[in-house]
Amino acid sequence: MQSKIISRRDLDFLLYEWLDVESLTQRERFADHTRETFTATLDIAQQIANDLFAPHNKKNDQQEPHFDGETVHIIPEVNVALSAFCEAGLMAAGQDYELGGMQLPSVVEKAASAYFTGANIGTSSYTFLTIGNANTLLKCGTPQQIDTFVKPMMTGRFFGTMCLSEPQAGSSLSDIATRAQLQEDGSYRLTGNKMWISAGEHELSENIIHLVLAKIPGPDGKLIPGVKGISLFIVPKKLVNADGSLGERNDVVLAGLNHKMGHRGTTNCLLNFGEGKFKPQGKAGAIGYLVGEPHRGLGYMFHMMNEARIGVGLGAVMLGYTGYLHALQYARERPQGRHPQAKDPSQPQIPIIAHTDVKRMLLAQKAYVEGGLALIMYCSRLVDEEKTAASDAARKHATMLLDILTPIAKSWPSQWCLEANSLAIQVHGGYGYTREYNVEQFYRDNRLNPIHEGTHGIQGLDLLGRKVSMLDGALFNALAAEVQKTIGKAATVPELAGYAGALATGLQRIAAVTRMLYAAGDMNKTLANASLYLEAFGHTVVAWIWLEQALLAVGKDGQDADFYRGKLQACRYFFRWELPKVQQQLDLLDSIDTTTLDMQDAWF
Repeated sequence: MQSKIISRRDLDFLLYEWLDVESLTQRERFADHTRETFTATLDIAQQIANDLFAPHNKKNDQQEPHFDGETVHIIPEVNVALSAFCEAGLMAAGQDYELGGMQLPSVVEKAASAYFTGANIGTSSYTFLTIGNANTLLKCGTPQQIDTFVKPMMTGRFFGTMCLSEPQAGSSLSDIATRAQLQEDGSYRLTGNKMWISAGEHELSENIIHLVLAKIPGPDGKLIPGVKGISLFIVPKKLVNADGSLGERNDVVLAGLNHKMGHRGTTNCLLNFGEGKFKPQGKAGAIGYLVGEPHRGLGYMFHMMNEARIGVGLGAVMLGYTGYLHALQYARERPQGRHPQAKDPSQPQIPIIAHTDVKRMLLAQKAYVEGGLALIMYCSRLVDEEKTAASDAARKHATMLLDILTPIAKSWPSQWCLEANSLAIQVHGGYGYTREYNVEQFYRDNRLNPIHEGTHGIQGLDLLGRKVSMLDGALFNALAAEVQKTIGKAATVPELAGYAGALATGLQRIAAVTRMLYAAGDMNKTLANASLYLEAFGHTVVAWIWLEQALLAVGKDGQDADFYRGKLQACRYFFRWELPKVQQQLDLLDSIDTTTLDMQDAWF
């Protein structure tokens, strides 16, 4: 029976036919691998996801974690699934052999991750937050910090979090007020509150390693205003002794759980640091250890945030993807109605997939989720290029592409794969709106992703306010050069030449509108409609991604002909139904419209 998490045929197409992941085995870091080892990794991920993650997804949602004032209680199936994940070595799949890892390419690791996020986003969040935490410390931490905190995370003994937001600051990190006071022994004592901390408290691991943004006071005892005063600290739930054993409880306390619309299986916490309930080494204050240099914490944390943003994109894709596959199966099995020209009630009803409007909804979902997955896999392949490409120029080029695509990779799937979930509910009709069917939960789980790790508004400001203008437009030009290569190839293929022309027009208009926005002479006006710019830019990028796939699908016959025809039809849908929307958006941006900027509070 075909998986309802993800199409393995689609995944293999992306990895081996498009991204040529097998060629990575020629590089020193991946020399021990073959296509067979990549396949084995995906096989074990599929098995564990199907057998241990997916079965408790609904139970995890209906019996969400609860706090009795002392302990957080989580259904036992979560621990079983996470233990299997760790025992299979998947926590360290992409890490060096010296860390107990497999040295898998990032793109293969992300492909394996897709199974878990699609099967159970709540349970999988614990693992992927830990991986992001560990990767940050591997880049920014000391050898001692890596030995003490990272290595236990790689085996699953410790889990990790990221602690940025505060109740009074939200996304405005310059306004955080958590204080870190230097101690005589070189450690720090932290006091403050952190909000929306996923996986911030549980009993699923021996320890929880929090990465916490806080400010070191200046000589006058006051916190330095703005982001320049922010530093990054390791704050373990339990202190770790020199021999690696666990010591006393640190002064980190769960103040309460947040109860979200979706992602209910992941504890989401308000944490108090330094309230004095626990007194490590005899006094109040959460003991923390500085990561890197003082006042550079935001830069360090962005290592984790950028990785997390691609992870959010993957989560959004997979919730949309599994919803699509559920809707597809339902449409094939559900008989209802007859064709408009065949209304004889004595004739049997037809499966709803035969109705044109249902095909429209399924085709839209296919275009969104397969386009989104391809985008995430492409970005993951760029990570491998950034780390292992043969030349400095190739690595730099990959970094530029990754920088400009990250806000797209986070936000586009969060918007359009959520729309796929909405359409999946619609395909199910009234049944889709009930808890007896899975698609309503997928929608609720996915609704977090437009907010998670930076809202659309923040990603739009990042793209238009920073990325497209960085290095005199070098990032934009690097991406445009890649798109132009695809346009050039497609222009020579009769079936695709029209798409190539449409994409060329869209790319040229985005470049022109970007120049127009920056010529406004007022950054408030330039950035007033940054979210719309993000959407237009994202749709153009995904059109490019679809044209890339179509180049491989055109003219293919034989056993897999239906698969390739499906790719071509989804590409056709995207260029006929979706890409034209961009022109109207660009018209509005080109006019330097100030409708929203001019709106006043009193007028609402």
